[in-house]
Amino acid sequence: MKIGLVGKPNVGKSTFFSAATLAKVDIANYPFCTIDANVGVAFIQARLPCPCKDLRAKLEADGRLAPTDENDPRKGSICQPRTGSCIGHRRLVPVFLVDVAGLVPGASEGRGRGNAFLNDLSQSDALIQVVDAGGTTDIEGNPIGSGQSLEDAKQRVNEEIRFLEEELDAWILGLLEDGWSRGVRRVQAEGESGLVSFLNERFSGINSNIQKIDLAFKKFSQNSDDLGQPWDWKSDVLLMLAKEIRREIFPIHIAANKVDVAPKGIFEEINADGKVVSCMADMELALRRADDAGIIDYVSGSSSFEIANSDSLTEPQSKALSHMQAKLEENNGTGISTILDSVVFDELDQIVVYPVQDETHWTDGEGKVLPDAFVLAKGIEAKNCAYKVHTDLGDGFIKGIDGRTKRVVGADHELADGDVLKIHSKS
Repeated sequence: MKIGLVGKPNVGKSTFFSAATLAKVDIANYPFCTIDANVGVAFIQARLPCPCKDLRAKLEADGRLAPTDENDPRKGSICQPRTGSCIGHRRLVPVFLVDVAGLVPGASEGRGRGNAFLNDLSQSDALIQVVDAGGTTDIEGNPIGSGQSLEDAKQRVNEEIRFLEEELDAWILGLLEDGWSRGVRRVQAEGESGLVSFLNERFSGINSNIQKIDLAFKKFSQNSDDLGQPWDWKSDVLLMLAKEIRREIFPIHIAANKVDVAPKGIFEEINADGKVVSCMADMELALRRADDAGIIDYVSGSSSFEIANSDSLTEPQSKALSHMQAKLEENNGTGISTILDSVVFDELDQIVVYPVQDETHWTDGEGKVLPDAFVLAKGIEAKNCAYKVHTDLGDGFIKGIDGRTKRVVGADHELADGDVLKIHSKS
């Protein structure tokens, strides 16, 4: 699972990236602070409690484990995550984030980092466009100051959203036009199915598949009247096709950043096709660093935090924390975890599956309890899940065993959110 962070320069993408991953990257108030793509891992909370909650309940009922002590730092969790963490059966699972250099108008024609920017996004499952909700930068990311009017901020934010769509559309249009003569020959030889096959081959390198292409072509056909023959299509018709392909390959969701300094009412004025979430990346980063330093107790996604030791704070620190607490409550959190959760579990329809080697004790070969949690597409079958764990497990797949029911499942068994799965495979 890989999510691309995109947008014009100087809107807070690198801050968003750092806040989500706690990775150290360059953050500065000028365009193109990020030159090469930063790749990191963000951890988001699984929608369902970790299965170790059910395992603990069973062990307690059998008298093999004492009830949770109130001083237990893990609040009852007994799993041993290889990545992420689990406290109070709140399992954090990994998602890859890619923060790329800021996009400027004309990138599809070579401006800025040009197509290098677009290629950085080619394997993303979805895009989160970070926009400056305060309207404090121009279209190329140059600072113009805070205190913008609602009308000015609205114009700048919606202009940001439109220009990203237009640049992606132009990029895809260029790929279409570059190989269109071959596509036309496929149509003449095979009909419409040949054209769909050509499109699938053309975009297979940028996270596409036949289902996405087929859906895009159907929407294009339904929304376009009297197109004539494909060999007669001009750039305007191909652009309509490019738009539909872009919507399927690159769903774009909006992180309305800097909302804490934006004019009131801006959130309702944002026009976008995808999910829109108000965000405060600067605040999320500050809170997570304060938590890491032991100054506060903060859980990403929460709308409040607790001060660990108020007596040790300076007056400026106390004022800053009070200000952040008020803004957190007003916005119901910083929005960083919210948009990642929504994109992964709602828009991309993912689930979390826990593969194990021992279906009775839910452990791996070293005796670790539920060490792995895989984020996978809803409806994934047991054999395909085995491939995600290791190619050899998929190639030699024999059967699976449901860790909860102990029932044997076949290769085509669809997994559900929170499933624990033992995979039997030929060695």
